Amino acid sequence: MSSLFDPINVGDIPLANRIVMAPLTRNRAVEGLQPGPLTVEYYRQRASAGLIIAEASQISPMAQGYLDTPGIYTTGQVAAWRKVTNAVHAEGGRIVLQLWHVGRISHSSLLPDGAAPVSSTNRRPEAMTFTRDGFVPVSAPRALRDDELPGLVADYRRAAALAIEAGFDGVEVHAANSYLLDQFLRDSVNDRSGPYGGSIANRARLLLEVMQAVAGEIGGGRTGVRFSPMTTFSDTPLDSDPQALFNYVVEQLAPLKLAYLHVIEGETGGERAPAAAKAFDYAALHQRFSGAWMLNNGYSRDMAQAALNDGQADLIAFGRPFISNPDLVRRLREEAPLNELQADKLYGGGAEGYTDYPTLAD
Repeated sequence: MSSLFDPINVGDIPLANRIVMAPLTRNRAVEGLQPGPLTVEYYRQRASAGLIIAEASQISPMAQGYLDTPGIYTTGQVAAWRKVTNAVHAEGGRIVLQLWHVGRISHSSLLPDGAAPVSSTNRRPEAMTFTRDGFVPVSAPRALRDDELPGLVADYRRAAALAIEAGFDGVEVHAANSYLLDQFLRDSVNDRSGPYGGSIANRARLLLEVMQAVAGEIGGGRTGVRFSPMTTFSDTPLDSDPQALFNYVVEQLAPLKLAYLHVIEGETGGERAPAAAKAFDYAALHQRFSGAWMLNNGYSRDMAQAALNDGQADLIAFGRPFISNPDLVRRLREEAPLNELQADKLYGGGAEGYTDYPTLAD
């Protein structure tokens, strides 16, 4: 049986332990939508994680959905991210970047020339986003034309190349939580006809093209992907047959020999509930995937170790505990108490609730 604290090779990335820092949006990008000095320190403090998945970062100006989130499409952003990766590597850590396109979960005030958000559909969800005016309803989207999708795939490919240029050990493609790629996957959102709508194979086409492009650019062994089959985040109903959909997707990803697959169990950010776990057969996906299997959503230390013991997972991702505990790996190892999270400091602001949480050594 493997311990949470045992090393593991995840694709081409060697990790010191099996504890992963999940991607966590903190809305602290500085001018140019770049990570600033505080972000360098934030990730440096948490470098004892086996793997850090850096916060979701938009692949183009049209991919942004929230105020002050960083990008990975300009030379300035690449240079700023390199300071982060250098700091993490200097502490012996490993870090990948999550590639993000929010699709219809956006607001025109955040997009070039006040453009409408883009999606698989022109239907607007009853969802909110964070702008200069605080939390506001998202703007009505427009459906992408089929002839625009090759350019979108190229944006993902370029973002992956820039992430490697910035010193990241790899990337994670964000295909979860009701953002763009999830909007194409689900028949509850994707109301298209043609090659990217209708059947499961057609709805999965864009995601598979993106994954082929990214893995082709940087190697499957440095590429991961994130799914949330059972979340209804941002007013996004479940697919009519999520099991069949995600079984198919994982089967089609197999030839790419991806480093890992990151699955959010149940409702994103929700409590772990046996009923939710029983509603979807996550093990069926695991059986279809030969890379490292990462689970996420409300794990305690004991639950995480049990998942490894039972062969349910190779890696466990922790989210909010890493925000308030920069030395979470040590605390889990020593079964030490955890710092309390300052929930009112999650989004935006400065060092408070970001880089000022004490370690056990403090």
